[in-house]
Amino acid sequence: MAFTQPPLPFAKDALEPHGMKAETFDYHYGKHHAAYVTNLNNLTKDTELADKSLEDVIRMTFKDPAKMGVFNNAAQVWNHTFFWNCLSPTGGGAPTGELAAKIDAAFGSYEKFKEEFKNAAATQFGSGWAWLVEEAGTLKVVKTPNAENPLAHGQKALLTLDVWEHAYYIDFKNARPAFIDNFLEKLVNWDFVAQNLAA
Repeated sequence: MAFTQPPLPFAKDALEPHGMKAETFDYHYGKHHAAYVTNLNNLTKDTELADKSLEDVIRMTFKDPAKMGVFNNAAQVWNHTFFWNCLSPTGGGAPTGELAAKIDAAFGSYEKFKEEFKNAAATQFGSGWAWLVEEAGTLKVVKTPNAENPLAHGQKALLTLDVWEHAYYIDFKNARPAFIDNFLEKLVNWDFVAQNLAA
C-alpha cells in the first residue's frame, strides 16, 4: 500500500488575501511535500514498513540510525499534512471554548501562549517546527529540529507552524517573525486544534 499525499484542505490561492501566495503552495505542497511522499514510497517499497501506517513508520524509525532517511521523509509527510490543516482562510485570532480555557490554564492567558509560541518559532535555529502539544493532560509549546515531531516523543500534536525557510521565503523573504505574526493573526485554524484536543 503506497503512501499518498492528501489534497490541500483549501484552494491553493485561498490564503492569498491573508499573506500566502498560490506560488508558495506550488512549491511547498507541489514540490517539497510531494517529494517527501515519493521518497518515502521509494525507501519503504518491498520492506516491512510498506504496509504500516505513517504514524507507525515514524515511531518505528525514530532514533534508528539505519532508518534515518525513512524517518525524515515519513515525518515530513505527516508534518506537512498536519500543517496544511492548521491553516484556514477564515482563521486567526483567539481560540474559544474548552481550548481557550486549557490555554489559559496552561499559560496564564492567550497572550502568554502567543508570546511563548512566537518565541519557539523564531528561535528554532535553522529548519524545524513550532508546536502546541498535549502531554500528560497539560498543554505546552515545544520546538523540533528538521523533521522531528511530537509523535516521536509520545506527545499529542495540536498545532504546528513550519519554520523551514521554504515555508515563508516567497511571501516574507527572510522575515520569519513577520511570517509567525501573520500565521497567528490571520491563518490559525482553531477549529482543527480544538478537534485534535478533543480526539
